[in-house]
Amino acid sequence: MDKNISRRSALKMFAAGVVATGVSSCNSTSSVIASPPAKTGTNPSRDKWHKTHDRVWLGGEYWANPMEDWRVVDGGAECLTRGGNRSIHSLTHQLTHLDQSFTMSVTLARLEKYQRDGGAGIRLGAKSELNEYRSNCFVQGGYDLGIKNNELILGNNTAPLTSKIDNQEVTLVLTGAPQSGAMALALTAKLASSGKVIGQLSHLVPASELSGNVALVSNFSIHSVSQEKVPEDKLGARYRFSNWTMQGEAFSVIEEQKFGPILWTMYTLSDSRNDEGFVMKLSAYTGPIGAQDNQQVELQVQRNNQWLSLGKQTINHDGWLATFRIANWNEKLDTPFRVIYVEKHTDGSETPDIYAGTIKANPASNKLRMAALTCQNDYGFPYEPVAQNVEKLNPDIVFFSGDQIYESHGGFGIVRTPDNLAILNYLRKFYQFGWSFKEVMRNQPTVCLPDDHDVLQGNLWGEGGATMQNIEKDPSAAILGGYIQSPRVVNMVHRTTLNHHPDPYDPTPTNGISSYYGDMLYGGVNFAIIADRQWKSGPERIDIEVGVTGQDEDKFSYNPKFNPDGLELLGKRQEDFLKKWGKDWRGHTLKAVLSQTVFAGICTHQPTPDRFMKYDFDSSGWPAKARDRAVDAMRDSMALHICGDTHLGSLSQYGVAKQRDSNWAFCTPAISAGWPRWWKPDSIDMPHQNRPVHGLADTGEFNDTFGNKMYIYAVGNPVVGKSGNRYVKAHEKGSGFGFITFDTEKRTYTMDAYKFLVDVADGNASNQYPGWPVTIHQQENKGDNILS
Repeated sequence: MDKNISRRSALKMFAAGVVATGVSSCNSTSSVIASPPAKTGTNPSRDKWHKTHDRVWLGGEYWANPMEDWRVVDGGAECLTRGGNRSIHSLTHQLTHLDQSFTMSVTLARLEKYQRDGGAGIRLGAKSELNEYRSNCFVQGGYDLGIKNNELILGNNTAPLTSKIDNQEVTLVLTGAPQSGAMALALTAKLASSGKVIGQLSHLVPASELSGNVALVSNFSIHSVSQEKVPEDKLGARYRFSNWTMQGEAFSVIEEQKFGPILWTMYTLSDSRNDEGFVMKLSAYTGPIGAQDNQQVELQVQRNNQWLSLGKQTINHDGWLATFRIANWNEKLDTPFRVIYVEKHTDGSETPDIYAGTIKANPASNKLRMAALTCQNDYGFPYEPVAQNVEKLNPDIVFFSGDQIYESHGGFGIVRTPDNLAILNYLRKFYQFGWSFKEVMRNQPTVCLPDDHDVLQGNLWGEGGATMQNIEKDPSAAILGGYIQSPRVVNMVHRTTLNHHPDPYDPTPTNGISSYYGDMLYGGVNFAIIADRQWKSGPERIDIEVGVTGQDEDKFSYNPKFNPDGLELLGKRQEDFLKKWGKDWRGHTLKAVLSQTVFAGICTHQPTPDRFMKYDFDSSGWPAKARDRAVDAMRDSMALHICGDTHLGSLSQYGVAKQRDSNWAFCTPAISAGWPRWWKPDSIDMPHQNRPVHGLADTGEFNDTFGNKMYIYAVGNPVVGKSGNRYVKAHEKGSGFGFITFDTEKRTYTMDAYKFLVDVADGNASNQYPGWPVTIHQQENKGDNILS
C-alpha cells in the first residue's frame, strides 16, 4: 500500500471502494461518485455558485481574499465590503500556454454605489516572483479589466459605455488570441438582461504580463488597507459576480489544485495505558460551510480489503472541523483511511469529496524520527523547500510548536470583533498552514501547539486565561498580560490546533479558556505536551515596558527586581503534572517535553544585528524563579525539551543549582523567520566559560540577563534578509527546521538543524547549521554529561 496517497488515487479508491463494498452511507449513485475525467482547457468550466447554498466558503476551486469579506448569496459571489482589492482566485485554472487562445466571461452587478467606484472585473497575470498558484493568490496586482463608473476598462485603455448601467447586471466577455509573442485581447460588455452590447475594447499585450493566476476583483483600482476603520477615500462600490466561465488551450487546468471541501486532516495515535488501549484521534477540516449544507463528515478505514465506516461526526462551526476519537485502535498495522464529505447542492445533486491517507502503525523500530517545525511568517509562503524536505525525510511524527499563523497573513489586517468574523479572519490565515503542510501531515501523526500569534497577539503572557485589560494601550497585544480575544475565539484556536491530540491530563478551563496539557506515548517515547504561555505572568506584575526597560542598564548586570517571588511560567497544575509524568515509565524508555519556546534568554540582539536588547520578557527564561521550578519539574524525567518560537535555532542545556545540571533544549529554526534575533555574546564580550571542544564562536556557559544558567552548544544565527525572492530571503534569515531521532535502545537523541533552501537528500554537510548534528545521551538531561 502506497502510504502517500494522492487526491487522484483517492478519488479512484472512493469510486471503486464505495460501490464495491457498499459500506458507505453517502447515499450517492455510482454516476455521482465516479472519478471524473481529466479536464483540459478545451472543455468549458463554469462556477458552481448557481447551485451552492448560501455560505461563506466559495468552493474548493477558489481562494477568496479575504475570506471573511465574501459570501455565496442567491447563486452568486458577493463582496460584503467596499474595500479595495477584494479578489477571488481560480485554483484550478492558470494562464500558462500563451501561444494558445482562451475565452473568459463573468456577469457582475454593482450592488451599492457611492461617490467613488473602484471598478470590478477580471484580473490576469496575478503572480508572485515564484509564479506558483498558491503564492500568486496573495498578489494584489496584475492586468485588470472590467467596468468602473460608466466606463469599460482594459488595462490602461478606457471607453465609455453606451448605456448607463446603474445596478444592472453586465456580462463581460474576454477573448485572447496569440500574436507573435503577444496576446490580442478583446473585451465586450453586454447587458445580461438583453444581450445588448454596451462597450468594446481591444489591446495587444505582451504575453509575459498575462501568465499566472486569473481572478475576479472588486474595487481593483483601490489599494487594500490593513485597518479596521477604513476612511471613505479608501472605499469604493460593492459588487456581485456570477456565471464565471473559462475555456481555451492557454489554460493549464489542474483539478488536484482544488482546496476543499475537505481541506486536510491531522491525527495522533497514543497508548492510553488503560483499557482503551491505543487511542486514535483525527480532525478533518472543511471550509466554512452554510446552515443548509451537509453538516457531517464520515471516517472510513480499510480492513481486509473492505472499506468500513467508523461513523460520522458533525462539523463544529467554531472552526469548521469534525473530530473522531477511536479507542482500542489496532496499533500494529498501517491502516488506510479516508474522510468523506458529500456536498449537497440546491438542485438536489451531490458531489462527494474525499481525503485519504494512512494511520501509521505504532513504530516497532528502536528509532523514532521526528520533524520539528515552528513559526511560518507568510512572506515565505508556501514554504515548499521545507515541506518537500520533510516529506523526503519521511518522519514517523511531526511537531509544530506554534505560530502557524501571524496576524499579517494574507494581508487585510486583523478582525478582533465580533467573534464570528474574528473566527473567519483566523481561519483563512490558518488555512495557509494546512495548504502548505497537508502532505506532511496526511500520513504522519502530528502534534500542533498554539502560540502567541496563533491567538492573534504579538506576545502572550496568558495569566491563567485572564482577559487583557486596557487594550486601547496595546492594539497589537504585544506588551500587556492576558488574552485580547474572547474565550470563544481562543477556544476555537485551541480546537483547530489541538482537538486531534490525546485527551488532556486535566481539561479544567482557566477563566473560560480550555486547558490542553497532557502526554502522548508513541513509538516508545513519551511526550509531555505543555502550554508555556497560558499561565505565564504578565509584565504589568513588575511594572516594566516591554522592549524598552533595561536598555539604559549595564549589559551584564543582574536586576533582582525583575525576579520577584509569586510569578508563574507553567503554573502549579503543569508543574505538578510534569513531576508525576517524569516518574511514570510505563511502556517507554525515552521522554521529551514539547512546548512553545526555550526556557532561557538565548538572544542578545534584535531586530537588527547591531541592536543589543537586554531583556526579552517574551522568553521563557522569564520569570526566572518560575523557570527554575519548571526545569526542576522536568529534570528527573531526563527529557529532551523541544520547542521553537525565537526564530533562532539553538541547542542548549539548562542549569539551576549549577551550570549543566539539567535538561537539554533544542529550539528549532523557524520555517520562515520573521522578527530576527541573534545570539552574539562574543561581540559584546559577554562573560562565558567552558566553550565546547568544537570551538564555535558564541558558545559555552553563560548566565542570561535574567540570571538563568545556560550552556550554549550551537546556534543558527541569521544574516539580514534582503533578497527579493522569498525563499532566498527565508534562507538568509536563518529559517529551516529541526529533526530528532530517538534511539530507544541506546537511549540517545540525535538532533539535526536543517537550513531552508537545501536538499536534504544530497547529504551535504553544509545543509545544517554549524554545530549540528549532535547526539546526547538520556542521562545528560539530568546533568550526567558526556558531550563536551
